[in-house]
Amino acid sequence: MDKGRGNKNRQGKQQSLRKMNFIIETLAVIGLSLYYFMEAFVLLFIPVRRKSVAGEIVLITGAGSGIGRLVAIRFARLGATLVLWDVNQDGNRETARLVKENGAERVYAYVCDCSKKTEVYRVAEQVKREVGDVNILINNAGIVTGKKFIDAPDNLVEKTIEVNTLAHFWTYKAFLPAMIASNHGHLVSIASSAGLIGVNGLADYCASKFAAVGFAESVGLEMLALGKNGIKTTIVCPYFINTGMFDGCTTKWPNFLPILDPEYASRKIVDAILREEVYLLMPRSLYFLMALKNVIPPKVGVVLGNYVGAFQFMDHFTGRSKKD
Repeated sequence: MDKGRGNKNRQGKQQSLRKMNFIIETLAVIGLSLYYFMEAFVLLFIPVRRKSVAGEIVLITGAGSGIGRLVAIRFARLGATLVLWDVNQDGNRETARLVKENGAERVYAYVCDCSKKTEVYRVAEQVKREVGDVNILINNAGIVTGKKFIDAPDNLVEKTIEVNTLAHFWTYKAFLPAMIASNHGHLVSIASSAGLIGVNGLADYCASKFAAVGFAESVGLEMLALGKNGIKTTIVCPYFINTGMFDGCTTKWPNFLPILDPEYASRKIVDAILREEVYLLMPRSLYFLMALKNVIPPKVGVVLGNYVGAFQFMDHFTGRSKKD
């Protein structure tokens, strides 16, 4: 009898403790949520102090053209050491020249095919020996087939996943350990709005970018769980940028969903990194569209998708010419 009564008492105490913990943790969540909402509201009006990247080692994949080149030039003006990766040697050399013209004192250009794991690891080791530990890693390299899924050759689908997704795995594997050891670093994923919502004619591309976003989010959470709050994450999800990669693509309502100017996009990306923003969506109308996606019925989503022209974005896609 005494033993049974003792067990009941212990169970009762455990239940009371669980209830108390539930109440305390719930109140803490509510309090912190209110605080962070207020903080976010205040920061809409008070600019966040931008961090200095002078002397930091910044590695940019896909630096030989487009956004990669423009971001490199902007970091050069901020006094960073630039490590440029691209599969196109001529394009990468041109970026290196422009970066030096814009004030960079230390610039290192490497030919690297980011779709190949062994090559990523090999060139990464070379960078560590010749330059040092990378502080800011910008995964920018990307490709697009621009074909309907059923028409896309298997080798191009595989290449899309290798460049747009798996390359991020290998570069993180190569450079993240040093960031963890020093509790200092910044991981930047140049993803896409196509990594947040499916787009007709971009099945393989969307899949690769959804994966890139999920990967970056997960690793960011891993760093927080490890107590490595000195390692920041920025995930960039732009609409089409006028760099040639999506030549031929159209937008139905350019005032609402404009095709982005490359100079504007690169400025916003670098600014988001300096402000240590976790997410950057461009244009701002994407924040509204993504919020809607999660609350409206799927059939309404189809109606709105048709309204903004999502079914026709890729109808006249040509992509970047071979000479580019």
